[in-house]
Order: sequence, then structure tokens, then C-alpha cells
Amino acid sequence: MPLTSDIERAGALRRMKAIATGLLIGMGAVFAVSFALQETYGWLQYVRAAAEGGMVGALADWFAVTALFRHPMGLPIPHTAIIPRKKDQIGESLGGFVEENFLSDDVIGAKLGGMSFAAPAGAWLARRQNAERVAVEGATAIRALLAVVDDEDVLALLESLARKHMLAPEWSSTLGRMLELVLRDGHQRPLVDLLADRAADWVDANRDTVVRLVAERSPSWLPSMVDSLVGERLHRELAAFTAAVRADPDHRVRRSIDGWLADFAHDMQHSPETIDRVEGLKHAILDDPQLHEAMASGWESIKAALLDAVENPASELRASFVRAVMDLGERLRTDTALAAKLDAWIAGAAAYLVHTYREQITALIGDTVARWDGEETSRKIELQVGRDLQFIRINGTVVGSLAGLAIFVVAQALLG
Repeated sequence: MPLTSDIERAGALRRMKAIATGLLIGMGAVFAVSFALQETYGWLQYVRAAAEGGMVGALADWFAVTALFRHPMGLPIPHTAIIPRKKDQIGESLGGFVEENFLSDDVIGAKLGGMSFAAPAGAWLARRQNAERVAVEGATAIRALLAVVDDEDVLALLESLARKHMLAPEWSSTLGRMLELVLRDGHQRPLVDLLADRAADWVDANRDTVVRLVAERSPSWLPSMVDSLVGERLHRELAAFTAAVRADPDHRVRRSIDGWLADFAHDMQHSPETIDRVEGLKHAILDDPQLHEAMASGWESIKAALLDAVENPASELRASFVRAVMDLGERLRTDTALAAKLDAWIAGAAAYLVHTYREQITALIGDTVARWDGEETSRKIELQVGRDLQFIRINGTVVGSLAGLAIFVVAQALLG
């Protein structure tokens, strides 16, 4: 197909060159005839002027177009044969152009943001034959993996990774610094806002509960009417207080929470007692023998279930896997919120990859063009755009003719 396309482009280019050159030759013939007969027929002066301007325009544009790809008439005129001489710079510029205009964060974000990946994938997965195909391919991969994996090695690896990356490092200082960053950027405020909203909503919706609690804890000798009045007053005060906390971003309760968190973050980094408590809690959780037993038991159960699914196509686990794949596909197809989240994740991941490896992508363009032969590069580009460039020659001929005629008419009108 590319060969046929190149042949077609070469034929179209030759035809357009023939038309443009024929138009130049025609202008030359008209100029010769009109120049020879203008003394006899005065009106031929206008024809001669138009033909003369057309030849000038045609020759100028022929030179400009030809100079892009080769030396005109083989003469090494400066600043000609631009593409063969400058192909390396053109490749670098093309790479930079692609990077700035096609691989920029805004362009990639706009393009990926308008694409839907999850819904079509969900429609494909929702069909049983496709879900079973996924199960077969997954079973093959699992069988190959389990064939080379030893149980003791897996458990030893998990324990080694846990000790290296979870037990050995100190958590307290890291968690304290993370909490400081959270407080510095104000990321705790949405959580505090949520707590304030929930507290205010609970108080508004539980007036009877507050009144009842007051009545249950008040002395038995108090009249019930007093209990009700106190309960109502307490509820109003609670409602006003929680509403104030909700409405005021700088409320003293909010400042107290921020202050307590800041003190706790500082203590996790600098207080030996707090550091010891956090580290002790970490070791208590991760060194618990029951956790190790659960890990070993879990791995054995997982492996047994996986092997059963692999060896038995009619196993319940494999059937459940197929149903889960179909259910996932159906959810992706019908749940627009879930599909939008997945699309956003895919778009974000793709944008990250493009942003991270953008320079390598554009460098590939420059390196590829740099490996091309100069003449071959010129030929490839001319095949792609040469036909359109011949229209410049044709337009130059027409515009030159009109300009020559206009100049002659103005000169005749002003100078006689």
C-alpha cells in the first residue's frame, strides 16, 4: 500500500509540475507574440505587461519551491536545497514542535479527557465468550506462575519484605512529618468540615434523644417539666454551638483541633515517649504470630483455589471469576460514575507517561530524521507536499499577471 501511494503521489506531482511549467511556457509565448505585435496593435501592450508579470511571478515561485528541495538548475546558489542541508535541524525542530503542540499537558489532557475507555471495554467484557476468554488467558498465566513458585520462598519473601520495608524503618518520625505536611497545606480541614457537618446534622436530627438523655440522668425528684426545659435548652445550645463550628472556619474548636494535631506531629518526631509508643504499636501489630499464621494460611488457600480454577474449567471459582468479569463489564457499561472514574485514572496515567517520557518521544523523531539520507528526505517530503506547492507556482503566475497588468495600467494613467 505505501508503494502504491508513493507512485500515485509521484504521478500527481508530475502532472502539477507539467501544468505549472506549461502555464509559464504559455505566458512566454503570449509575451513573445504581444511584444512583436504591440506596435501594430496598441492594446497588445496590456497583454504583454500581463504576460511579463506572469513570467516573473512564475519564475520567482518556481525558484522558491525548487530551492526547498534542491539547487535550482543544479547551481549551488546560497540558501537553496534547504531540506537536504537542514534535515537534522528540521528533525530537531519537528521534535520540538511535536513536544510543544501535540505532547503538551494541556493538549494531552484535553484529548484524553474527551475519550471513553471504560464503557467500550465494559461492553466487551460483559459478553460471556469474552469473559471466558479472559478466564482462560488468566488461568494459563497463573498456571505458569505457580509452576515456578515455592511456598516457602513466597512466605520468606513476604516476611523479608515486611521486615525490610515495614519493621526496620522508624514510622513515628515519618508519620509526624506527613502529618505536618497535611497541616501545613490544610488538608485536614475537609475532614474537620465533615466532622462539624455530621455533628451539626446529628444534633438537628436528634432533639428527642438529647431531651431523653437529660431526663434519664437528672435527679428523680426533679419534675419532668424541668427535665424537658433543661433538655430543650441544652439541645438549643448544642445546635447553636455545632452550627457556629460549622459556619466559622476560624472557630476556636477548629483551632484547638489543629493545635492538638500539630503538637502530636511534633511529639511523633521529637518526643521519645511518643516515638516509643508508635514503634511499639507497629511491632505489636506486625510481630503478632497470628498475623504470620494468617499470612501462611492465606497463601495456601489462595494457591489451592487458584490451582483448582486452573485445573478444573467447571470449578466454582472459575465460574465466579467469569461472572465477576461479566459483572465488572456490565458495571463499566452502565455505571457512568464508575466509568468516569476509570477513564479519569487511565487518562491520568497516560498523561503521566507522556509527561515523563515526552523528551524521549521527541528525541526519537530527531534521531530518526537524522538517520535519513538528505536526498531521500527531500524526496519523501516533496512527495507529500510537492503537489500542493505547485499551486504556489500557478498562483504566482496568475498574481504576477494581474500585478504586471495593474502596474502598466497605473503607469499609463499617470505617465501617459
